[in-house]
Amino acid sequence: MSALFISEPIAVRPEWIDFNGHLNMAYYNVLMDLGVDALWDKLGLGADYRARTGHTTYSAEYHMHYVREVHEGDQLRATFRVLDLDEKRVHFCQELIHVDGWVSAQGEGMCLHIDQSGPRVAPMPEDIFTIFKNMLDEHSKLPVPDFVGRPMGIRRKA
Repeated sequence: MSALFISEPIAVRPEWIDFNGHLNMAYYNVLMDLGVDALWDKLGLGADYRARTGHTTYSAEYHMHYVREVHEGDQLRATFRVLDLDEKRVHFCQELIHVDGWVSAQGEGMCLHIDQSGPRVAPMPEDIFTIFKNMLDEHSKLPVPDFVGRPMGIRRKA
């Protein structure tokens, strides 16, 4: 699998709505994670992988950018793009795209491959690493999104 991953639509649930009437900030992460879960299932890295091998993945870091609010019942797709990797880590970015085509949120993260017996960071099996390497080779042909690596802070006028 080398093309940019785009999940099936995921509906915003009523219990995810905050007192302002839109999606609570925590559930943007849930939606991104559901997208990753769908990709992991395709790659063979889901719950069965953990049960079979004693290995899994953990999030080490994640930066979210909220672009446009969404509401109950809205349908969103989560993307996944590999930015960099080594045998133990995957640096990636994601977007939540409303089914009408506009971007709701953008995220950048670092995923670790974990040996649950420690738990400790451990190299991926060669077949899984090769899949991610092939994804990186294809995704590297795309321009790096402007939100990747963006620092957080208050911008002051000179």
